[in-house]
Amino acid sequence: MPGLLDCTEHLVRKRKRDERDALPAPTAKASRSGEGEGTVEVDVLENQILESRRYYNNIAILIDYVRHRDTNVNQASLAIVALCRIFSRLMASGMMEKPGQQVESEVVITDWLNERFYEYRALLMDSLADGRHVEQKACLELLMQLSKEEAACLNLDGDLLGRRGTFPMILQVLTTASCSDQVRGSFVENYLQKFDDIIVFTFRQIANILADSDDSTDLNGLIFVMIAIKPAPWQKEHGKDIYYNIPKANSGLCSAKAQKRAAQDAWILVLKGDITKAQRKTLLGVMSHRVVPWFARPELLMDFLTDSFDVGGSTSLMALSGLFSLVQEKNLDYPQFYTKLYSLLDPHILHSKHRSRFLRLLDTSLASTHLPALLVASFIKRLGRLCLHAPPSAIVAILPWIYNLFKKHPTCTFMIHREVHGADMEETLVNPGMKDPFRMDETDPIGTGAIDSSLWEIETLQSHYHPNVATIARIISEQFTKQGYSVEDFLDHSYGSMLDAELSKPNKKKLVVEYEIPRKVFTYNDEPSSDADRILMQLWDFSS
Repeated sequence: MPGLLDCTEHLVRKRKRDERDALPAPTAKASRSGEGEGTVEVDVLENQILESRRYYNNIAILIDYVRHRDTNVNQASLAIVALCRIFSRLMASGMMEKPGQQVESEVVITDWLNERFYEYRALLMDSLADGRHVEQKACLELLMQLSKEEAACLNLDGDLLGRRGTFPMILQVLTTASCSDQVRGSFVENYLQKFDDIIVFTFRQIANILADSDDSTDLNGLIFVMIAIKPAPWQKEHGKDIYYNIPKANSGLCSAKAQKRAAQDAWILVLKGDITKAQRKTLLGVMSHRVVPWFARPELLMDFLTDSFDVGGSTSLMALSGLFSLVQEKNLDYPQFYTKLYSLLDPHILHSKHRSRFLRLLDTSLASTHLPALLVASFIKRLGRLCLHAPPSAIVAILPWIYNLFKKHPTCTFMIHREVHGADMEETLVNPGMKDPFRMDETDPIGTGAIDSSLWEIETLQSHYHPNVATIARIISEQFTKQGYSVEDFLDHSYGSMLDAELSKPNKKKLVVEYEIPRKVFTYNDEPSSDADRILMQLWDFSS
């Protein structure tokens, strides 16, 4: 049990005698008392504490109930809530602050109360970190309530609240690996999404945690909390959603400048940290709507995005998507964007599970009619070449997209219809043939020579084994009467969906699968027989 309070010398014997007569110290036998008895006992202890300082030692008894909660869970649950009410009342009454005049007896009481408060708070922190889910949520609510009372009664300003006190300790626990996502979600739902000042304090404390990070810091927990904070809270009415009653600090907490500065500092430290590939992908996935709006200087994200592009694979695609959002929405100048986008067009991209996302990025990035024809022609030609080895589900999405590009950039139609001038040129094309001027290994889309080439690949696809591919490929050879295709209608196709579409078609006539029913498949025909041996028997020997 915690040390008992010895306030004044003339009250010691009387208080000990009264406590002995009124309420016995918690023993194993007393802790195993019934549920109703435990409720009454906790209520009596609480009422005595609030009635007179003679009973402050009851605080130690209640803390002991909480410490030995495995013995009597119900009694410990009542004690843990009662202690929160007790310390809130003590803070409001000024008993937790050292008096201005250094009266020795009052200083002793205040110091003892603060020691018990720290002890109680430590027990709550332990339960928040390692307790059961229900216990953790209750401890989080109690700690936030204590933090609120602490800020109001102990005159903590905004800076002190972010550096010391209960709130920084709460966030420290929430960002450890032992804390569950359910508890973090409860903190986000009940506090972060409701109160503007908590958003600022959270970002500031996260920056402090990252500055002094160690092995116990869980970046997953930090990222979980930061991603959950919706940007632009300054669009709300100032002072509408304030949790802490700090008049001097609240005036500046809801300003756009203060919130952006706190968020930007915290995000920069996260992005510069040693993050894993999975964490990088998570951040890239929410970059445009959860990270970028917080930055007053979006160019600070360039290093992270370019480093992410160098990782390769789907990470490069997601990084390029973030770069494009900066170029499009923040008017960021990034001259190498289309060069990097062109470099993603490799033989594996059309077989990737991120194919739909990549084609959406292509469709958005090349939607402008002000792009040079040399650039657009390179994308069209390279995708046409990749279609020769692509799955049918990818080809049926690329061909309508190529059609749309031709409608937006009529200059590129030379690639599908080029007039031959002069007999010498015609003879060169007919007799020895023409070498394709397109340079597949060129990394600069402006210098590939695609505009001087032709889309013979699309004509080849008109003889594709899959009837849907062959049919769509023929749109390039017909008149361009359609205004354009909606690429979204083709992006979700797969082998399964295309097969289901074929199987669901009604059969107008009976299908012929074999014009002659074979008598033998894996053996020679019996003699004499007018039937020829099956081609299978001519290619392989099944006699052994």
